[in-house]
Amino acid sequence: DSCIVPLYRGTVAVQCNSSSSGLSFDDTREKMATNFLGMKKSSSSGGLHAMEGDGFEYSLGPPESGFSMFLADRTKKVHFIRHAEGYHNVATKETGSNECLVPKPGEKAADLDLYDARLTAKGIAQAEALRAHLATRPSGSRSFTAFDLVVVSPLTRTCETALHVFGEPRSPGKPAFLDQVDAPVNSPEYAAGVKISPPRFLVREECRERWGHYCCDGRRPIREIAKEFPNFDFSEVIHDEDVFYSDERESDEHCCDRAVKFLEWLNSRPEKCIAVVTHSSFLRHLFGQFGESLHNDDRDHLQRLAGNCELRSIVLCSHGNKDGKQIDPLMPPPAAPSTIRMSS
Repeated sequence: DSCIVPLYRGTVAVQCNSSSSGLSFDDTREKMATNFLGMKKSSSSGGLHAMEGDGFEYSLGPPESGFSMFLADRTKKVHFIRHAEGYHNVATKETGSNECLVPKPGEKAADLDLYDARLTAKGIAQAEALRAHLATRPSGSRSFTAFDLVVVSPLTRTCETALHVFGEPRSPGKPAFLDQVDAPVNSPEYAAGVKISPPRFLVREECRERWGHYCCDGRRPIREIAKEFPNFDFSEVIHDEDVFYSDERESDEHCCDRAVKFLEWLNSRPEKCIAVVTHSSFLRHLFGQFGESLHNDDRDHLQRLAGNCELRSIVLCSHGNKDGKQIDPLMPPPAAPSTIRMSS
């Protein structure tokens, strides 16, 4: 089933078209409520889950009408995809606990096998199943779903998921007309000899998992990851080493704040159909800030935990009052001021 509902948080409207979902085991890492609407506002599974329907011209109407309408040029379709099954998901399932993800005293998170965890064989199969679904999912005038841009968290499991779902990306800096490939096999476009351009894969730190405490949510140096994914565009990642990961879990407030800043960045992009390959806790902190005025069923539908390789599509609408705003790069939270005093 699906729903299209208006949701508001600050100055961004989100419309969601969503299907039901199961949970995967690393969803138990966070014990707080999914809904973050009561918090202080910030300053700014194995199955295949897919979205149907592409209409998205909506805007807010009279409350009694039951409808919304937005100018189409202020909207864009964003398809959020949670990474496929990783080895950390399997480990928490087998042990029945998240303790296997927490470094023991004296251990360094980066030395553990589950640090920046990779996909399992099952996870790769999930990603390939989603790719097959998108190849037959009508969108616009095509018999398949194509994307203008794929935005990827820098963690290894999201990079792997993106590669298996979308195939090789267009090389950074290469114009679309110089990188043409066949349309999906067995599609009418393929039979007609239609060529398409693969989307660019742009890596952004803002959509990475909530960091800290669990070793799976740290990332390797970019110099290592970039060698493994040579056509991904890492040019907007500022730090080679993971300056965000620490023994302490990123606060709910900070994760909520960067999630909304990520929406602001998405809104600034010229592309109209964007895929984002990200993580379950990040999505909970994002969607948990929307839906205050919704019917309970619709709000729960949006805010439920995402399963492995679940595709959840929303319509992002700008209200216009933050258009053109400078988007500052993500930086680590400031450290507490030093209490050490040096003699003069």
